[in-house]
Amino acid sequence: MLHYAVVFFVIALIASVFGFGGIAVSAAGIARILFVVFAILAVASVVYALVKTNE
Repeated sequence: MLHYAVVFFVIALIASVFGFGGIAVSAAGIARILFVVFAILAVASVVYALVKTNE
């Protein structure tokens, strides 16, 4: 999932360089959403692993 966030971020950067503002904003928004979902799932996985090992 982090890979897709980086891909959309790169698409946003390339689109902004070439002047495609609407596409750049959309790609950056998608990248931000994917990164937030990735971060939430990563934290949940770490917490689950810590709880699981303490049992």
